[in-house]
Amino acid sequence: MPLSAIKEWLQTVGLKKAISYLDSNPEKHIPQLINWIEMIDRKQVIAQQLSAVKSALENKSGNWYQLVKSLYTDIDVCVRKKIFENFLIYGNVIGGQKQRENEGKYQCNIPWTILMDPTSSCNLECQGCWAADYGHKMSMNFETLNSIIEQGKVLGIFVYLFSGGEPLIRKDDIIRLCEKHQECTFLAFTNGTLIDEAFVHEMLRVKNFVPAISIEGFEIETDARRGIGTYNAALTAMALLKQNKLLFGISCCYTSENTEVVGSEAFFDAMIDAGAKFAWFFTYIPVGINAAVDLITSAAQREFMYRQIRQFRETKPIFTMDFWNDGEHSNGCIAGGRKYLHINANGDIEPCAFIHYSDSNIYEKTILEACQSPLFMQYRQRQPFNENHLRPCPLLDNKYILAEMVKSSEAKSTELKHPEDVHSLCEKCEQAADNWEPIANRLWEENQPPKTAS
Repeated sequence: MPLSAIKEWLQTVGLKKAISYLDSNPEKHIPQLINWIEMIDRKQVIAQQLSAVKSALENKSGNWYQLVKSLYTDIDVCVRKKIFENFLIYGNVIGGQKQRENEGKYQCNIPWTILMDPTSSCNLECQGCWAADYGHKMSMNFETLNSIIEQGKVLGIFVYLFSGGEPLIRKDDIIRLCEKHQECTFLAFTNGTLIDEAFVHEMLRVKNFVPAISIEGFEIETDARRGIGTYNAALTAMALLKQNKLLFGISCCYTSENTEVVGSEAFFDAMIDAGAKFAWFFTYIPVGINAAVDLITSAAQREFMYRQIRQFRETKPIFTMDFWNDGEHSNGCIAGGRKYLHINANGDIEPCAFIHYSDSNIYEKTILEACQSPLFMQYRQRQPFNENHLRPCPLLDNKYILAEMVKSSEAKSTELKHPEDVHSLCEKCEQAADNWEPIANRLWEENQPPKTAS
């Protein structure tokens, strides 16, 4: 066995024992475990994250401490151990080291996670969704999905996300993938309507699958966009998951019509009471020829979400991430393989779920070859797209940069039914970029450390 493999095995065994040790007395042993991981993380792959966790957990009356504590009271012990092991050991420590090594070796971005669409089919017809432009008949078979994961693990990728369409239309294949790749963590962005008793039992069996249920606010907002009865179906799914002590979260797209509700304290409290432990927030992007431009949030609404999420991070026991307003924490855009990439149901390898242009397909190129492709290298060379990381996006925040990259790389639209000219897409976002710029600049200045006198 190579020396590197021996070291990896020792790390894995040691961390697994540490997690079991943690279970015996989490309140006492969490700080000790963090100190131990810091010693192992010699290359400081997750040093910043560990420091933040350590600081947050020092206040035992604080929301972060309460969130961690709830993972021991609310989540099945075997599920919790499996998720902790996979996410911490493989997803970050071992995976992070491999990603850095391969990035240096191949001189291209190596993502932390891969987002892929098992199918473009969906059982709902949500307003503003681009799935219809992909076509409802496309799917990647099990062998292709499995190959993506096999390739990813070689590169150090152990976290996989599913979207669509509705990914749980392929629930049997997803469970097979969870079963086959027991060291990986799998998460699906799902409308929740297909989560039933039988699927919950499968989740308890494989232990490494986590749903993020899409919801647009309360009943009025969710049903207005997703169809009558969708909100109650989502709540039913949440109740079933909570009853069976399974980890889950929510996924929210905030638009001009629901921002004030999604960002309200009442909504946060309702989702926490429902059992959600995390929440992903996305702002609406008018992707697709028929996309409703008037659903784009105003600059004032985007600032509202910026402030609300930061306020609730200090007060609410739920982990949140805003994929546009958190650029300051990720040093800008995370797409193009920098932290993730997207593979649609046709096999097109895209830099981002919201960027439907590609010069690579999984049936023609490997994941590594796609990361070295002209489009992905354009991302690598240009990131960050703005020194102000509150303007991270090459489409929504920085006018026509996406068009320049698509033209330079000769990438093509991946929307099979209605291919969209990239300049037309950028034009739809031009006013939003102009409106956001002064507010983003003000917010960025507010958060810069004070200048010291020379």
